[in-house]
Order: sequence, then structure tokens, then C-alpha cells
Amino acid sequence: MASTIATGVPRQNPALRRTITSTTADTDVSSPSTAMGSPADSPRPSASSTSLSSMSSLEPSSAAHGKLIDTYGNEFEIPDYTIKDIRDAIPKHCFERSAAKGLYYVFRDIAQLATTFYLFHTYLTPENVPYTPARVALWGAYTFIQGLSGTGVWVLAHECGHQSFSTSKVLNDTVGWILHSSLLVPYFSWKISHGKHHKATGHLERDMVFVPKTREEKASRIGKLVHELGELGEETPIVTFLTLVGQQLIGWPNYLMTNVTGHNYHERQSEGRGKGKANGWFSGVNHFNPSSPLFEAKDAKLIALSDLGLAITISVLVLLGNKFGWGNLFVWYFLPYLWVNHWLVAITFLQHTDPSLPHYMPQSWNYVRGAAATIDREFGFIGRQLMHGIIETHVLHHYVSTIPFYNADEASEAIKKVMGRHYRSDTKDGSVGFIKAMWRSARMCQWVEPSEGAKGEGKGVLFFRNANGLGTKPMKMSPSSKGMVIGADE
Repeated sequence: MASTIATGVPRQNPALRRTITSTTADTDVSSPSTAMGSPADSPRPSASSTSLSSMSSLEPSSAAHGKLIDTYGNEFEIPDYTIKDIRDAIPKHCFERSAAKGLYYVFRDIAQLATTFYLFHTYLTPENVPYTPARVALWGAYTFIQGLSGTGVWVLAHECGHQSFSTSKVLNDTVGWILHSSLLVPYFSWKISHGKHHKATGHLERDMVFVPKTREEKASRIGKLVHELGELGEETPIVTFLTLVGQQLIGWPNYLMTNVTGHNYHERQSEGRGKGKANGWFSGVNHFNPSSPLFEAKDAKLIALSDLGLAITISVLVLLGNKFGWGNLFVWYFLPYLWVNHWLVAITFLQHTDPSLPHYMPQSWNYVRGAAATIDREFGFIGRQLMHGIIETHVLHHYVSTIPFYNADEASEAIKKVMGRHYRSDTKDGSVGFIKAMWRSARMCQWVEPSEGAKGEGKGVLFFRNANGLGTKPMKMSPSSKGMVIGADE
């Protein structure tokens, strides 16, 4: 099956590019230490081996890792550059952060929300629009528009969490706490777990976001033997659809309350607070409990401050609901809130779930490899202007998360020359292609397993497989097998 993934420079619409500003270098707070999986340990290629012009002449090397095949059937090569190569390629001015520019975007997005509310509340009345179905449709449009602007606010708080909003940590965390609290997001709790996601992207035992099930885990979950997964019948499209609906409706609050899609190895928490705990309801693994194994003891005050922000927002919402009516508040706030959740989950899902992307077992993971296990997509004007480019420049964001979004286009272009064939993007059909990708990934990406021809370290590089007969078929296993240890040598 041919891949729709471009490994070179994606199509760009100059009209949608953001203005580039002068900046200075800064250290990325999410860069890993040299103590665990240091990117400096990655082999350093020659300059010609990572240039875009030389990509067509490269021959896949399978001597050390065997033949690694992604879900599209394309041969995969493990990234062979270092984090220093990435940082050195980025123009120094791309690193500069501007508080004035960051605050401008905050006020702009708030103005969008306020203006939209004023116009609809003032003019969309029974007197002006007496036909009820028309009013319902227009208020539906209101919730969609507010959801887009609300997502923009969410992204700006995300910038604050990465300290890419300004050079002031106090300003960053103050703005981030206010913005995220207004969207019922526990800012510091999210910031801490999200930082861990960045430090372990693509790591099957440490990542915090959309960690896929291994073949063994998938089989156990549905009550099958490991070898039987390759023999399952196709999942009906209605099941896929309902799964997606559930994911988009409750995926975000479910993640905050149960750590669904995050790793489930809490026994390894350094302070022992994960002993006997697992993801799920009422298990103590959540983003609200200072004793959660997602955090350390030193984080307790920050978790409490996050909870305080939520309590303030909920109190304000209760006052507004009692004063203006809960039906009105449902339309004014809660439906747009669901749209924000939808976009957040969709964006994150598609940044880390694609038939071309690998995931790594501990023995095969390092920071450079994990950061490359992400993909850029395209959502046109909405993505680049209203959502501040979080969809279009995500690969760069995983390498250097302190670069502000308004400099990310230029920086992204720069690192593509280093990443070469390892860069992943899917920009076909723009925003329509983004929506299509949700369905394609849901159908093709059901669990991960090693490639059949993998050997050595390559057995720790896992790719998506499915029971729907799409793309590369699952590995054939004998019924007499006692079990398969993912990534283990023979």
C-alpha cells in the first residue's frame, strides 16, 4: 500500500506563513539529561547523508536492525543524527521569546471570544431570527467558532507551560494558569505530566500520551491469545466510528481523571507512590491528587494550585448558571468546551498515531528517535492562525519546545535539512486530509509489534498493525508459542 506520508518538505502556502521575528538562543527545558537515552549517543552522520538533495541515493541499512517495515509497507530507517545537529541547524533568532507578542495573541484570542459572544447574544434573538431551526443552527455555528478560539487559548497556555511564551517564568506560569483554569484544565498538573511526555516521546514504558497497546496487551484486553490477533476478523466500521466518537467526547477528561492512553508502569515511580496503582477510575492515578504517581512529593503545592484554579472557574460557572440559566450556560460555555476537547484530542491523537510512525521499547529508544516519532499535518487557516500552528510544526516542537509558535515555521524548515528522510508529514488535502487521517489511523493503528524481519535492536522498534486487512499484515505466530516478549532477542 502506498504511503501518503511525505518525507521531504511539505507543500506550503506562503499566504499562511507567520511573520518571522528576531530571536536569541535559549535552552530547551524539555531536552533530556545525558543520564538516560542521551541523544548525543546517536551515531553522527556525514553532512551529505542528511541533506534533502541526497535522499534519493540513500540505500536502507538493515545490517544491524534487520528489515523494519511500517504499516504502509515502507522500509523504515532509524534516525541517525544528534540533537546538536538539530539545534545547530536552527537560526539563532528563532529561539527568542517576546512577552509583548505573546500577550498580543492572548488579548487577540480573548477579543475573538468576546466579540463572537456579543454579536450572537445581541443579534441572534427571536425578534431578529424568528425561525427556531435557523436560530438553533446559528447557535450551533457559535459553539463551533468559540471552540476554535478556545482551542487557540488552550494552545497559548501550552506555550506558557513550555516557557516559550516569554523569558519570564512567573509571567508564563501566571498566564498559563489563568488561561488553562478558565478551560477547566489543571495547569501545573498538566504541565508536569506533559513535560514527561516530551522527555519520553515514543517510549512504550514512559510516554504519557497515546501510548499504543502492544500485541500482547491488545490480545489480553480482548480475551484472545497472542497468535490469534492475526486471525481476527475485520472490525466493523460502526465499531470504529463509535470508538472515535467516545474518544473525541470524553477522551480529554478521561485522561485527566484516569490517565487513559498514558503509560501504566507506575510501580517504577522513584518515590514508591505508584506501588499497587494502575490507570483507571478511583485508583489514585489522576491529574488532581497531589499523591498521584504522576507527580513527585515536591509537586504537591503546584497540584493544589491547579485544583484551586479549577475550583475558582467552577464557582464562577455555578454563579453564571444560577443567574442566567443553565440552558444558556450550556450553549455559551459547555458546548464550546466540548469542541475544545475534541480538537485537543484530535490534534494529539494525530500527532502521535499514524501508520508511518514507530514506537520504541526501552532498549531501542533515545530522545532523538522518540522526537522523530511524530508527524506534522496541515489544517490551513484554522490551524495556522486560530490554533497557532500546533498542528503544522509539531516535529520541531518535540525537538526544541521553547521556540515560540510564531518562529516555528522557519525553524521547521531548517531542521528538515538535518532530518531528511526521517521527517514525517501528511499535508495532502489540507484540513480535509486532517479529518480523513483520523479515520485512517483509527482503522490501521490498533496495536504495535516488531517487524517480522527485525533483528537485534530492531526488535525494539514496533509498528502499528491491525485486524482489518489494511497495510502490512500482523506477524504470523504459531499456536504452540508460549508467548511473545516484545522486542526480545531469540
